[in-house]
Amino acid sequence: MNSLSKRPAPSHETPRVCPSRRRLLGPWPVAAALALMGISGVVQAQSERKTAAAELLRLWRQSGGALLIRHAATEAGLGDPPQFTLGQCRTQRNLSDGGQQASRAFGAWLKAQNFEPDAVLSSQWCRCQDTARLAFGHFDDWPALNSTFAGQGDPAAQQKALLARLRALPKGRTEVWVTHQVIMTGLTGAYPSMGEGFLVDRQGRLLARAELAP
Repeated sequence: MNSLSKRPAPSHETPRVCPSRRRLLGPWPVAAALALMGISGVVQAQSERKTAAAELLRLWRQSGGALLIRHAATEAGLGDPPQFTLGQCRTQRNLSDGGQQASRAFGAWLKAQNFEPDAVLSSQWCRCQDTARLAFGHFDDWPALNSTFAGQGDPAAQQKALLARLRALPKGRTEVWVTHQVIMTGLTGAYPSMGEGFLVDRQGRLLARAELAP
C-alpha cells in the first residue's frame, strides 16, 4: 500500500487556544483594536479640519468679506456671572488655557499662509477681545458685535449694523469679527462652536465654516 495513503486528512478545525494563554491575553486584543480605531478617528477629524480651514481661506482670499469668529473655548459656564460688568474681566467668563492656545495657533496658522486681514473688530466682552489679541495682536472694539444673550443689547439694531457694514465693504477687503454664538446664529441661522469661524457674503449668507485652530 502506498505510504502516502496513510497520512491523516488535513484538519480544518479552528486551532484551540490554551486556556492559560487566553487568560494572559485577556481583553488586550479588543482594547488595542479600539485604541487604533480611536487614533484613526482623531487623525481623520484633524484632516477634515485642515481641509475646511484651507477651503475657507481660499474663498476668503478670492472673494474678501467678513470672517465671524465665535470667541475661543472658555471656562465652564453659560453666559456670565451675576456680577458681570463690561470692561472688568474678573467679573466675566473668560478664555480657558485651551482657548488661549487655540487663539494663538490660529494666528500662527494665518501667518504661515502669508495672510493678514485688513481689519480685526471685536465684541467688548473680554473673551472676544482676548481671542482677537492672542490671534492677531490688535483689534478695535465694535459694540454691534456685543452679546445679546439673555436680554442684553439690541438684537435688531445690532443685526442691522452688521448687514450695513457687510454691504459697504469694498471688493476684496477682508475683516475679522470676533463675537458670540447668538450674534453669528442671528445673522446666518447656523450654530457655531466656540472657536469656529463663519465666512459670510455681503448679504450675511454663510459661505464656509471652519474651526479656529486647524
